[in-house]
Amino acid sequence: MDAYDNLATKYGMSREQAKKTYADMNQQAQAEGLDFQFDKMIPANTFDAHRLTLLATASGKQPQMVERLFSAYFIEGKRLSDRETLLELGEEVGLDTKQIAAMLDGTAYSEQVRTEQREAQELGVRAVPFYVIDRKYGISGAHPSEFFLKTLDKAWQESQPLSIVNNDDEHSGDACDETGCQIDPNNKS
Repeated sequence: MDAYDNLATKYGMSREQAKKTYADMNQQAQAEGLDFQFDKMIPANTFDAHRLTLLATASGKQPQMVERLFSAYFIEGKRLSDRETLLELGEEVGLDTKQIAAMLDGTAYSEQVRTEQREAQELGVRAVPFYVIDRKYGISGAHPSEFFLKTLDKAWQESQPLSIVNNDDEHSGDACDETGCQIDPNNKS
């Protein structure tokens, strides 16, 4: 199956609807300077790619690895379940070839990936992309940055235990902070 058939089957839509969905996504991506090549995409089991990302995380190279995997999948049409592809991509971001091979040949990071998969299912993740904010808000799908900003602001406001209501010169009282204490001898409150 190609990317269109895969999407159509997964979400119960026609191949034409899947092509339109990907065309819409590509239009949004192009606005951000990305050029997705959905005709080249090869659906694959990404379990080992997730393990490779965790290996990269342990080496301080997670952002580079994630970026490289996304590029390989969405733009270059590389199969992310292929061992040689994963070795090549890991080497490109500076991971040790022997460590990558040992990880792919063994079970390193397997349980962590499975735990993260279970956690995602418990949180209600059913699509990609999916964003979780403060383990309270979930955003499924691609949205404008203003939508994310609004959600982040809401989560931030809710996470603050206290709103200071007298934070202006007219209503401030004597107080101490990291610079010392400023006490007005005329303040009788």
